[in-house]
Amino acid sequence: MIVTEQPTDLTEARRVLSLEARGLDVLAESLNGDFTAAVGRIAQAKGRVIVSGMGKSGLVGRKITATLASTGTPALFVHPAEASHGDLGMITKDDVVLCLSNSGETGELVDIIDYTRRHGIALLAITAGAASTLAEAADIVLVLPAAAEACPLGLAPTTSTTMQLALGDAIAVALMARRGFTADQFKSFHPGGKLGRHLVRVSDLMHTGGEIPLAGPGERMDKVLLTITSGRFGCVGVVDSARHLVGVITDGDLRRHMGPDLLRLAAGDVMTRTPRTIPSRALASEALLIMNELSITTLFVMDDAHRPVGILHIHDLLRAGVV
Repeated sequence: MIVTEQPTDLTEARRVLSLEARGLDVLAESLNGDFTAAVGRIAQAKGRVIVSGMGKSGLVGRKITATLASTGTPALFVHPAEASHGDLGMITKDDVVLCLSNSGETGELVDIIDYTRRHGIALLAITAGAASTLAEAADIVLVLPAAAEACPLGLAPTTSTTMQLALGDAIAVALMARRGFTADQFKSFHPGGKLGRHLVRVSDLMHTGGEIPLAGPGERMDKVLLTITSGRFGCVGVVDSARHLVGVITDGDLRRHMGPDLLRLAAGDVMTRTPRTIPSRALASEALLIMNELSITTLFVMDDAHRPVGILHIHDLLRAGVV
């Protein structure tokens, strides 16, 4: 009896990943002016991108919808079966419809396709069926190149859905680049979660106004100590007559100058000159990096003229979940 050796899990996993990676390489090489036209049509739309698909293509479509919406392109997923029972009313003439179907012959998409043709709504398609019903009806077709499914039976959508998903990402990122989508805009769509916390600006967390502990360079240290003690930051910023920051006094500076004459010294005699600061527009994560590198707990926040407009403590970062 001949015993056939079964492939190991790792062998199968590597085979699947290699096949899908090969599919993505072929997809990248196949992109042409139709991709540019599709991105341009979406960018020009006054409304949303309506994404639709059935089965695995529908699941991929939901992810593409979420990626578009979170990166500055309003998008809505409409299930093709629900569209036939009233949800076609969600689609307006200002929208662009993007339909996904590997074969291009998904019966459930017929009503959506017909609706776009009757009302002059732009229809984009992602399909492997270049001569399919969907492709022939669409205004712009993004054809998925021939690539072997990673399923050993060649039946389960694997490589094809990976290509659909990657093509959706490519569209979303190309739209981001066209629009100059910024980290601030991304933050506004992601106020919760780790991403949102790490995109918080220093200006969102800093203390301002009367909370900023400041003293003049000629001010005696007995008064400076009262300012440090009455504050919550364990330091004071030293500013000149034009309110430019010229130094800081911290607990470390006090220890280095400890002696019988300390209280009679001027702030300018005790301060550390050219302290590390941060602009208000910087990310809070940048402030955390500086604090960790210098082993400090406080940073003065500056405007473009090097005047202090705030102060940031590491506890502020902890409360915001940045740490």
